[in-house]
Amino acid sequence: MDKIYLISGLGADYRLFKNLELPGFDITYVHWIEPGTNDTLTTYAAKLIAKYHIEQNAIVLGVSLGGMLTIEIANQLQLSKAILISSIKSRNEAPWYFNFFRKIPVYKIIPAQFFTSLGILIKPVFGHMNEEDGAMFRSMLESSSPTFVKWAMHAVLNWQSKKVPLNVYHITGNKDMVFSYKNIKGATLVNGGTHIMVFDKAKEINGLLKEVLQQ
Repeated sequence: MDKIYLISGLGADYRLFKNLELPGFDITYVHWIEPGTNDTLTTYAAKLIAKYHIEQNAIVLGVSLGGMLTIEIANQLQLSKAILISSIKSRNEAPWYFNFFRKIPVYKIIPAQFFTSLGILIKPVFGHMNEEDGAMFRSMLESSSPTFVKWAMHAVLNWQSKKVPLNVYHITGNKDMVFSYKNIKGATLVNGGTHIMVFDKAKEINGLLKEVLQQ
């Protein structure tokens, strides 16, 4: 049975994938580990490779931040498939506000605990959720390590990678308010898909994943 590694987004955990169907695969959920002060996405990806024993020709699927880490893993190992959902492949696809917050890094002076209590404010940006998913979203965010969240914000904003590795499969939504599809090249577009479309567009995404994984 082929193994597939699933990496969630910032402020999320394995519950993000509750609606994905991957029959016939041995699923490993990649849990966040505490980063070092000087870790970048590149060095953090190396730590995930070591901790989870990710090997050449593995399949890795990442959502949002998890997609960026999937790219970093694929730049260190030749993956069979690197699957991105609601993410970006390189800094060339980054939104305009990355530059803004690099120049004016207000997040550095905000207490780390503040970021994990923002569920009600950032949920509309991520996309529509039903009551059950909304409650789970808040629970995931509140359970996140404030230290990790603040580190990840800095690491993402300062991501410098321009290299797109082989065997990348990219799925994005045309209603994603975090990573606009207009900046993204070569992705399969989900009509009406938001940043959190793994919840409400799971049926369509499962169909796309089935096609990718059968290739």
